[in-house]
Amino acid sequence: MAKKITFIGAGSLEFTRGLVTDIMTFPAFRDAHICLMDINPKRLDYARQGVESIFKAGNYPATVSATADLKTALEGADGVLITVLQGGVDVWRHDIEIPERFGVDICVGDTRGPSGIFRFLRTAPVLLDICRMVEKVCPEAIVLNYTNPMAMLVRVLQSETKAKVTGLCHSVQGTAELLAGFIGAPLEEITYTCAGINHQAYFLEYKWNGKDAYPLLREAMKKPEVANAEPVRNELFKAFGYYCTESSGHNSEYLYWFRKRPDLIEKYCTHGTEWNPGEHAYLLKEYLGREHTWEDEFKQWLNDPNKDLSRGGEYASNIFNALFGDHTPFLFNGNLRNFGLVDNLPEGACVEVPVIASRAGIQPIHVDPLPDHIAILVNTLSRCEELAVKGFLAGDPEMIYHAICFDPLTASVLSLQEIRDMTNEMFERNKNYLQYFKSLRV
Repeated sequence: MAKKITFIGAGSLEFTRGLVTDIMTFPAFRDAHICLMDINPKRLDYARQGVESIFKAGNYPATVSATADLKTALEGADGVLITVLQGGVDVWRHDIEIPERFGVDICVGDTRGPSGIFRFLRTAPVLLDICRMVEKVCPEAIVLNYTNPMAMLVRVLQSETKAKVTGLCHSVQGTAELLAGFIGAPLEEITYTCAGINHQAYFLEYKWNGKDAYPLLREAMKKPEVANAEPVRNELFKAFGYYCTESSGHNSEYLYWFRKRPDLIEKYCTHGTEWNPGEHAYLLKEYLGREHTWEDEFKQWLNDPNKDLSRGGEYASNIFNALFGDHTPFLFNGNLRNFGLVDNLPEGACVEVPVIASRAGIQPIHVDPLPDHIAILVNTLSRCEELAVKGFLAGDPEMIYHAICFDPLTASVLSLQEIRDMTNEMFERNKNYLQYFKSLRV
């Protein structure tokens, strides 16, 4: 029987076309039904056209439908992919611009800190509605979430619903490939153990043909092209001895050391030879620019007769195949609540750990405790996330304020009163999305 795979937020066109392409590479899914759901009719129609063009290019006997109705999209689904954005650029730009006015210089702003927390507060009610509908109409479906902020959202979805949710990010496999390139190793000869929290996980082991590859990485960093490619992450590696999964841009805004003074931003955040990850308000500029270019770019891809139909590096299609395709087991890093997975991270918080998907389901793997110095850093970030989640569930703005107070970058540049003033301004700007709070002031 043909499988049904539903995309919620199918108007995220890059994700949709990439993931559908991946799914179609598995024989078990070549006759699948792809159901697309989005509330933006224009983007939804483009998504449908894009999927149809993939089917045509690959001569796949699959089918596609598009709907704005959540229940219709989910009925009978075997797999669900969530890639939503609650509020457009005109809403979330203030997540970056308000902290900027207070002196908190943010690059991406989708994961943690004041920007990530308010993005979470807007988005969590939407994802809860989705997963509660999953409970009603397709309770056995496998739900894979790509929406940020990953850790806080997955923590809420796994504690407040019975949906079978796992959070996915490409940072672990992307970094593993990056490091392989640095040391000149074929990726298929690399093995690793990686654990922590989303966008702040660390390679506890990184091996080439079974041998520790960290000495090779230290040697490679003597080359300017490697040293300059990831200035923040490389500095962390030199200081702490373990390589972090997330890009220099992201890392610079999570931590104490890189964005609190103009000279540090100049040194660490503006001269990478990769995409310019540390640029001020990078993601905001990127999205503002795309507002005027995305349609032409998508049409160009749509009309390309030579589409690349090879499988990419995202985990989702492999997980679906392991669970309800041909059942080939698949090892990946997923985001799940910490019940006996990482001993020195908060119990019940969302962690990113090795996971095996197979006919038996999703099975996370216990890893050794994080090294003490890494654990201090990761615990600080994780506990801030936990406090923000509790503030969301209680509708308590004071908890949100406290979560932002201990954010490393925020605390390194603002006083407690300045943080309070900033938090109040962000509550006011987001008030239309946060009516479930007891009060919108702290």
